[in-house]
Amino acid sequence: MTNPEVAILMLALFIVLVMLGFPVAFTLLAMGVGFGYYAYYDADRIETFADLFDNQIFYLLNQNTYSVMENDTLVAIPLFLFMGYVVERANIVNRLFYSLQMAARNLPGSMAVAALITCTVFSTASGIVGAVVTLMGLLAFPAMMKANYNKEFASGVICSGGTLGILIPPSIMLIVYAAIAELSPLRLYAAAVFPGLILAGSYMVYVVIRATLNPSLAPKPKLEDVPPTRVIYMNLLTSFVPLTALIMLVLGSILGGLATPAEAAAMGAMGGLVLAGAYRSLHWEMLKQSVYLTAKATAMVCWLFVGSWTFASVFSYLGGHEIIEHFILGFNLEPWQFLVLVQLIIFLLGWPLEWSEILIIFVPIFLPMLDAFGVNPYFFAMLVALNLQTSFLTPPMAMSAYYLKGVVGAGIELAEIFRGLMPYLAIVIAVMILMYQFPGIALWLPDALFGEYIP
Repeated sequence: MTNPEVAILMLALFIVLVMLGFPVAFTLLAMGVGFGYYAYYDADRIETFADLFDNQIFYLLNQNTYSVMENDTLVAIPLFLFMGYVVERANIVNRLFYSLQMAARNLPGSMAVAALITCTVFSTASGIVGAVVTLMGLLAFPAMMKANYNKEFASGVICSGGTLGILIPPSIMLIVYAAIAELSPLRLYAAAVFPGLILAGSYMVYVVIRATLNPSLAPKPKLEDVPPTRVIYMNLLTSFVPLTALIMLVLGSILGGLATPAEAAAMGAMGGLVLAGAYRSLHWEMLKQSVYLTAKATAMVCWLFVGSWTFASVFSYLGGHEIIEHFILGFNLEPWQFLVLVQLIIFLLGWPLEWSEILIIFVPIFLPMLDAFGVNPYFFAMLVALNLQTSFLTPPMAMSAYYLKGVVGAGIELAEIFRGLMPYLAIVIAVMILMYQFPGIALWLPDALFGEYIP
């Protein structure tokens, strides 16, 4: 039953309920089932009380649940999550941050640069924003405060660096996007390599320039705190090299076509256990916690998919997608105007919502329009992936700020963290503009590895 007005009401009510704090996955399920019951209701078939439950929405919910559970692409999610949690608990990051900090001691803002490199490497191994920001908040922030770093400067470094995990492969977000948009996760991973590295590099360049212009923001380490060169090199060899080798092995096998993301994730999970054993951090309690957190996060993702697919199916059946598509196409926009409009909408949605809600609910609304505007879906995916960084950096939601505040406590105010985030928010937008001007940043590597994309 096509009823666009009800579809728009359904979408508006969902946004209100999420902003009120209701759980996203179960709100999606409740909205999907409730409005779906209305959409599929047939009064002529109701003769007995039992017939009230003879509604197509229940069959749709069952089929969506089964489809999520048998989706091969999503198998990589728990394996990558497990690898990240094992690495997080193996004390590898502590060694990595300390050794990088000493190796970069001659750079202005050396501790901030070391924190950004550590965030980049750990984000790549983990892909869990909350875990990266929390761990670096416990590890790097106190060290920066002890070294008399400016609070806003230090908090901006940790929060922005911690969000890189949803962009740089192997990214959980890209796997979710691949499942939603029915794109190749291999091409998405290849497309994200250069944008992710450029964004991380831009953060570091900004830190060095800012610390050079204003040394009081990031004082250099005292000479008595610097160990001998031999010790620094040994620390780098035992911390940076093994973790980087594991990441390169996982990514290389995916991009080289030697393994699917799920197979590479399994290899990464095993590699994480081997590293934990080598660092003598592999014990029953650590393994139990890693498995529990992996199961918890995986269940959340799976129920998000079940809820979102049910919600989207009903929304589309009611005519929601069609009315929005006709509304936007009615403006006769140029492709660049369409891209700017969509990215502006996603940016504004990042104020009250998290990336998962934006990606699962709102991005599918725009995907059918890409052909009409002649937009490469992988290029569009990278614009969205960069834009979703802002959902962690834009107040009032800015989840990375809340993660840091949660571990630092009274040591810093939220307003100080928000001010520290603003330069990095501007950098994300600048990198998006750069990639729009030079699409090859996102498209060259996947085309080189897998051939030119043909719609």
